[in-house]
Amino acid sequence: MKKTLVLILVLGLFLAVIAGCGAKQNSASTPGEQSQDKSSQEAKPVTIKVGASPVPHAEILNVVKPILEKEGIKLDIVEFTDYNQPNLQLADKQLDANYFQHIPYLEKFSKDHNLDLTYIAKVHIEPMGVYSKKVKNLNDLKEGASVAIPNDPTNGGRALLLLQKAGVLKLKDGVGINATVNDIAENPKKLKIQELEAATLPRVLQDVDAAVINTNYALEAKLVPTKDALAIESADSPYVNILAVRKGDENRPELKKLAEALNTPEVKKFIEDKYQGAVVPAF
Repeated sequence: MKKTLVLILVLGLFLAVIAGCGAKQNSASTPGEQSQDKSSQEAKPVTIKVGASPVPHAEILNVVKPILEKEGIKLDIVEFTDYNQPNLQLADKQLDANYFQHIPYLEKFSKDHNLDLTYIAKVHIEPMGVYSKKVKNLNDLKEGASVAIPNDPTNGGRALLLLQKAGVLKLKDGVGINATVNDIAENPKKLKIQELEAATLPRVLQDVDAAVINTNYALEAKLVPTKDALAIESADSPYVNILAVRKGDENRPELKKLAEALNTPEVKKFIEDKYQGAVVPAF
């Protein structure tokens, strides 16, 4: 009887030890599995969708793609050829950010359309230029010559300021970037100012005597601003192109990473080497 009782006790102790080891193994494997699941979740890339003009904005964004990939961020670049949709789609949350415009345009468009947009990075400046297929010098423009300018308010005023700087007309004092054709005080050659969609200006260059064209559209049309422009803004132009986001998204980690990537030495070198002064880094 005693031997039987001892045997039962030994067998019970043995089974308890085995059960304990099994429990330890199970409990030891659980954190590893949880860690593996967590690691796989962390490794999943975050995608951000950014609207941009094809040149130079999308080209510059392509430079930062590999930089962001190292941070686990996938950059989806959506190209636009107009100046309206990128802000409207950003406000509608179809985009996470956009990169195509300067600060005065963002502020004016946001005010006119009641949009809550802001910016988190200044990237580059595109000096606006005056181009012509008919004259080599703006002084050679004939009386009544046609000059096309962008029809959006900020770029229209900017174009008029450049024409004033070139000496072909004079604006009312103090109008600044808000100038319109109604603010032309002196027009000695009676130039006919035509206000057209900015994207169409390179295409109508053959049909007018001169046109004031944004650099991104000039580059797309294979015009070289530093070579082909009869007059061009100086590199200290206040029209800095920016990375725009919705208000409230300024501190989203992936957007902050994009902003940082756009201000890296790699981007600065690319802009300087690629555009040879037609596009100037603003950082």
